[in-house]
Amino acid sequence: MATEPFIRRYRNCYAKLLRLYPKVYRERFGEGMKQTFNDLCRERVKAERGIFSFALWIFFETSTAIIRENLAINIMQNKSIVRVALRSGLILLIPLLGNLFVDGWNWSPFDFIVWGALVFGAGLTYELVAKKMSNKAYRFAVGLAVGSAFILIWVNLAVEIIGDNNPANLMFFGVPIVGIIGAAIARFQPRGMARALFATALAQALVPVIALMIWNPRVTSWAPGVLRVFGLNTFFVMLFAGSALLFRYASAKHQVESAA
Repeated sequence: MATEPFIRRYRNCYAKLLRLYPKVYRERFGEGMKQTFNDLCRERVKAERGIFSFALWIFFETSTAIIRENLAINIMQNKSIVRVALRSGLILLIPLLGNLFVDGWNWSPFDFIVWGALVFGAGLTYELVAKKMSNKAYRFAVGLAVGSAFILIWVNLAVEIIGDNNPANLMFFGVPIVGIIGAAIARFQPRGMARALFATALAQALVPVIALMIWNPRVTSWAPGVLRVFGLNTFFVMLFAGSALLFRYASAKHQVESAA
């Protein structure tokens, strides 16, 4: 037969368990749940029924609900992350299916990890930055900048733009860092973002020039390999410059809308 000390002990344990609920849920329902649990325990005592198995079941059921509510809160608060993760998983199916059904498509586990990390990072960056403004030009500019950086990093990892095992390839990874630092300084405002992306385009343009001066100073003619490097590099310069122009347009449009 359960006595008052046992009921009090179960009630205290249940109160501690309820603290694991999200704060909003706990403040709204906590007191009522504690009172209900206490009343049910006393009813079982009056009915001369044991409360150990009852309390054990309630604790299990409440623990399940706590996990469910915390997951729901986290999903609601981080829905951008969840959305990006789901999309990244779907995109990751492309190389996975290629590995299974396309001859010569032999990705290693490391390739899948790098691809997934790049896709998730690019998607999350776009989600977090693009929502800073509802301006469509701003969103297109963010998408172009993030997409260009993603392609640059992936191409460099896959084929090494400036020759195999050339340390100059490491400079390409510094190009997006220039944009990231500039964006942080600009606090993601369109006018400052335009400057940051112009600086990124300039950094991109300088990479093969610096590589040629330091690692291949004896090159005096435009060999096919050198032309390919400069041609591909010009493509990325144009992408970053295009993003900068879109940010400049977004800035002008934002100023007009603010003045109206």
